[in-house]
Amino acid sequence: MESGAGPLSGVPRLTATKTDMSRIYLSPPDVGVEERIRLLEAFDSNWIAPAGPDIDAFESEFAETIGVAHAVALSSGTAALHLGLEGLGVSRDDDVVTPTLTFAATANAIRYLGANPVFVDVTSETWTMDPDLLEEELRTRGRAGKQAAAVVSVDLYGQCVDYDRIVEICQEYGVPLLADVAEALGSSYRGVPAGRFGGCAAFSFNGNKIITTSGGGMLVSQNRRLADRARHLSRQARDPAPYYQHSEIGYNYRLSNLLAGLGRAQLRSLPRKVELRRKINSNYSEAFRDITGLDVMPQASYGSPNCWLTCVTVDFAALGLGPDDLRLALEAEDIESRPLWKPMHLQPVFEGCSMRGGSVAEDLFQRGLCLPSGSSLTTLDQRRVVDVVRSVLRHERDVQAR
Repeated sequence: MESGAGPLSGVPRLTATKTDMSRIYLSPPDVGVEERIRLLEAFDSNWIAPAGPDIDAFESEFAETIGVAHAVALSSGTAALHLGLEGLGVSRDDDVVTPTLTFAATANAIRYLGANPVFVDVTSETWTMDPDLLEEELRTRGRAGKQAAAVVSVDLYGQCVDYDRIVEICQEYGVPLLADVAEALGSSYRGVPAGRFGGCAAFSFNGNKIITTSGGGMLVSQNRRLADRARHLSRQARDPAPYYQHSEIGYNYRLSNLLAGLGRAQLRSLPRKVELRRKINSNYSEAFRDITGLDVMPQASYGSPNCWLTCVTVDFAALGLGPDDLRLALEAEDIESRPLWKPMHLQPVFEGCSMRGGSVAEDLFQRGLCLPSGSSLTTLDQRRVVDVVRSVLRHERDVQAR
């Protein structure tokens, strides 16, 4: 497990003490001068409320980037999921199929509508929704006369699902698809940008995402009716009247003009941010290539992930330690890392929900760890991460050899 040649081998080993080095975060915001200028311009325009020219421009520029007809800027990716499901017709007591390996917001948004999450497992090859299990689920439901109201796919850690199969299965059984692409801005499937599949797609601009508006999200769709409906509901569902009249329940979900200005600046640097994260992923892969039992998340041949987070699996049998040992060792050096998403079917709040499969997601959760991956991560910072990991593994090997 000794360090050899690789993308980081030319960088000198750090000799500074821990107190001389700043904390390395998992995926911090990457902002600069242009973001500050845009934010101040929006401030100086006095468009402070959730309305203004920067919102319209951000929606237009984002839609053009993805290649969709409509985009609705919202307060969070969760809001985009919520309004997207509503736009697809999901209502109380409906069932919605989604992968178990995801962030809680995916399933929470289903619950917001009073619907029931139905979880399916992922594949070990891509860590995304297993198309075979999805087909089994929809076939079984079709035969029972209790078909799902929607499917929510998840492009996990920036890796696209197998959209050819997922879309085909959904079409065969007449079930609409919402793509949860919260983590996948800049990713593509067979050359097509993430966000162009399904009836609509939901992006997140949370502070840890590829681009950020501090908080925020975007719902995109080729369907004007769906987008207009989401925009209407996001403004408290106010009727077109000179006074405040409401014929249905709405939500306070619009993004502010200030944050839209920030988002416009961030969007311009998207290609650079994606390129940097992919390079970080490549560096980790090369740095750990000689370590049996430490594997970077596989990349599907059909797509080009944005490498939002670089994740590894740790084989206890091969290495004599697990991912939490690495996490604690990294934390002792002021480096943030994090376990993989805990599968939804293991969450107390979703206890009792239907589950098809589950062993793959459970295994990944037990063995997985997310490493620092932000686009502002320096080469020296990445060397710190790699050195800590290799040092811990080398120490464990020496202990076992005694």
